Amino acid sequence: LFVVAQIAGAILGVAIAHIMFDLPLFFASEHSRTGVAQWFSEFVATFGLLAVIISTSKSRPAVTPFAVAAYIVSAYWFTASTSFANPAVTIARAMTNTFAGIHPADVAGFILAQILGACAATLVFSWLYQD
Repeated sequence: LFVVAQIAGAILGVAIAHIMFDLPLFFASEHSRTGVAQWFSEFVATFGLLAVIISTSKSRPAVTPFAVAAYIVSAYWFTASTSFANPAVTIARAMTNTFAGIHPADVAGFILAQILGACAATLVFSWLYQD
């Protein structure tokens, strides 16, 4: 249910943004974003996001929301992909042809990189923070 809610919320967010800017409700992106550099950037962005979440929730839970926000802002700038780091965001970005869009054909590579980054971070940080 969490995955469905995330994707539904992301799609709703696209619709709301398009209504605010007087754009068609949904229109597929024509912006090609593909290749090893983009996918590796997503791996790094997702690995880092999970690293921040896991490590702060174990060591300083009260700062986790602030650390996540700071990481997302910085990852936007230090990754070539601008850090989607979430499959729901990736799907939503395929539904807009604005500057933030991603061509629908490029979505699978990003989601695979995000899954691999999340799995790698989970393995590394589960090992580092063994109970």
